[in-house]
Amino acid sequence: MKTSATRPAALATLLPFLKPHRRLLVLAVSALVIAAAATLALPLAFRLVIDAGFAAASTASIDRYFLGLFAVALILAVATALRFYWVTLFGERVVADLRQAVYRHLLGLDLGFHETNRTGELLSRLTTDTELIQTVLGSSASVALRSALMLLGASVLLVITSPRLAALIALVIPFVVAPIVLFGRRVRRLSRQSQDRIADTSAVAGETLAALRTVQAHAREAYEAERFGAAVLAALAAAVRRTRMRALLTATVILLVFGAIALVLWLGARAVIAGGMSGGELGQFVLYAVIAAGSIGSLSEVWGDVQRATGAAERLGELLATDSRIRDPEQPVRLGPGSGRIEFDRVSFSYPSRPGVNALTDFDLHIRPGEHIALVGPSGAGKTTVLQLLLRFYDPQQGSIRLDGVDLRQLALSDLRSRLALVPQQPVIFAGTVYDNIRYGRLDASPAEIRAAARAAEAHEFIAALPDGYDTHLGERGARLSGGQQQRIAIARALLSRAPVLLLDEATSALDSHSEHLIQQALQRLMENRTTVVIAHRLATVLRADRIIVMDRGHIVAEGSHAALLAQGGLYAELARLKFADTGAGAARL
Repeated sequence: MKTSATRPAALATLLPFLKPHRRLLVLAVSALVIAAAATLALPLAFRLVIDAGFAAASTASIDRYFLGLFAVALILAVATALRFYWVTLFGERVVADLRQAVYRHLLGLDLGFHETNRTGELLSRLTTDTELIQTVLGSSASVALRSALMLLGASVLLVITSPRLAALIALVIPFVVAPIVLFGRRVRRLSRQSQDRIADTSAVAGETLAALRTVQAHAREAYEAERFGAAVLAALAAAVRRTRMRALLTATVILLVFGAIALVLWLGARAVIAGGMSGGELGQFVLYAVIAAGSIGSLSEVWGDVQRATGAAERLGELLATDSRIRDPEQPVRLGPGSGRIEFDRVSFSYPSRPGVNALTDFDLHIRPGEHIALVGPSGAGKTTVLQLLLRFYDPQQGSIRLDGVDLRQLALSDLRSRLALVPQQPVIFAGTVYDNIRYGRLDASPAEIRAAARAAEAHEFIAALPDGYDTHLGERGARLSGGQQQRIAIARALLSRAPVLLLDEATSALDSHSEHLIQQALQRLMENRTTVVIAHRLATVLRADRIIVMDRGHIVAEGSHAALLAQGGLYAELARLKFADTGAGAARL
């Protein structure tokens, strides 16, 4: 997938999603600063307990200093709890907004984009990548900021407590920072590779589960399991490489840091014996050194998470930076009450996935309001392309398409598509109720209107027989319905939409005669007073058309009535001879 996003700008992708929740961020950072200050105050309180409290040899003094130590601990506990709550809430809200934005963007991208990108990979970006970002924003980022603050504060207090010992620690810092930088780059690259391999597994699983009936019909369960296993092993190998590098980074940092602490503690112990510093000062210095070392260790740990989130942000940035080739015009023309006049003028079009092959070439077709047109022709003639272009799933490379005299590219997509009702050959049924599926045609429809549409589509009778009637959940892809029942639900949806133009990819081509009879009755009601463009497969549909358009290789090669076209001979007569020779007219297919 091509993108304009760059690695340095990857996390900048998140900035628009952070701004609406800046109040939570300010609260979280405030609690974090208080918690860090309380943590840095603990060694000082510890020193006072040792040097002042013990030196006073008074239980009252000891009680006072320990009470102060407890107060610091109480502040630390409350501030840490608030920091955890606000940071977690901040991360959840930001990622919720991010997921919605990515999903909305995916819905708006043109079909050319979805042709070249696997659904499973896109779902991985929507779920796994956003989950990584949530981990960083809701946890790792606050740990990193807290560790950075405590490292800075502890470093300053180390210098104040013992400049000589602090100078020794400063000499060690470059040896600690260098591995973080060097290994961090490698971790980042491996994290991106790991996410890509995880996306591959999602893509394979999504593709296979979507075609499960085909998989089982061909007894390819073992083959698909092996294919998914190979993708999982590739993801595992990438994860192992990433984890190995993170483990090496962590071990190196811990070894260097605590080796430095042991060196400083040895030198400090000699200074106490020599009288150069008190025991409390040494204890304070060691505690600050431990805090500084722990902060560096925490930074090295969360650095890997940050690198993984950066890789995820890159992938999401790529997605959000992808522009749809089909978009609303800046100043769309508003259509009035339409009559449904359609005009194709010298249209040439090739699909983005097949740029060198024209699906339509110099295609001219004018359809009068209320006219019923049947498109016939061999496979690959361009029939489906006509419907796709009318819906503006794609734009032609040459020529223009007009609806009621207005070029489709001048219309808002929502306005255009509200004037078109599509009944595909393979209906799409969502995993909701019958009500939900029919109401998809018009979201503001009342229950009475939905029932009326179902009756007109010859669907009310079988719906009423379902366990919960119109409230019955239909399962994924309408698994609880037969093919004919699914088609009648799709017709009810189109009836409900009240669109003046009907696009019909012959809905009866794969049905039994009883289902076909019911659906033909429903289609007759659906086509009343509408401009209708039908991809015709059956003779009954052809005979009802006002005009038959014969297509071949992206051109119109003939048009007219059934009888006139038969008399002309040519492609239509040949198709009719091949399709109708062995069947009765009522069941014949074209």
